[in-house]
Amino acid sequence: MKMGLEPFMALDQKTLKFMTENHNAVLSTYRRDGATQMSIVTTGPYKDGVAFSTTENRAKLRNLERNPRCSLLVAQDNWWGYVVLEGVAEIISLKTTGAHDLRDAMRDVYRAAAGKEHPNWDEYDEVMRQENRVGVVVIPNKTYGTVL
Repeated sequence: MKMGLEPFMALDQKTLKFMTENHNAVLSTYRRDGATQMSIVTTGPYKDGVAFSTTENRAKLRNLERNPRCSLLVAQDNWWGYVVLEGVAEIISLKTTGAHDLRDAMRDVYRAAAGKEHPNWDEYDEVMRQENRVGVVVIPNKTYGTVL
């Protein structure tokens, strides 16, 4: 376990269903001074958590590289129902995996967040490379919310 956190937990079926049906989210990370930094992200369930993509130059990524602890609030479109995942972020980038595996992971993150296939994967892959995008997976050790 990292940083004194509780053991990680798998998403239960109710949470997984909610994450599959809802993609609007707010990510909270920690700045160097300990203040909270929040970002709007589009998410979907991926492996042991919930994933989104971001570019390498974003504050959220720099914060997560320094301190992987984070919270992710995923909400219904009307913002009335929500689930919060508290845990750590796993970053999927060329620093942590090979180019082919990164491409496959980014495609899977797209599928999870968009809920569909991309109409042109070659074009998508090129845009991901040009934008220097990486995947981020929030792996929870605690979940709570109004729909659980």
